Amino acid sequence: MTMRVPWVALCVVLVLVLGGAQVSMAAITCNALQLSPCATAITSSTKPTPMCCSKLKEQRPCLCKYLKDPKLQKFINSPNAKKVATTCGTPFPRC
Repeated sequence: MTMRVPWVALCVVLVLVLGGAQVSMAAITCNALQLSPCATAITSSTKPTPMCCSKLKEQRPCLCKYLKDPKLQKFINSPNAKKVATTCGTPFPRC
């Protein structure tokens, strides 16, 4: 089972890369790839890293846009993603 996590994380990163939206919003650029430091925490219920929390806070204004993307929504709207947001002190948006 320890070999499974890297493959799952890799798949999540690939989905983020292939489906990553890049849209300018005020002072932030929406890019789902920026959330890749959170992939392990989202897919394996491990504690998010400080880098993950930083990127999540940075990309928070973009989460509703990501939720509308069929390629990303199952990761962004997962129970683990919501736990990561809570752990990072970043309220999950209501879209």
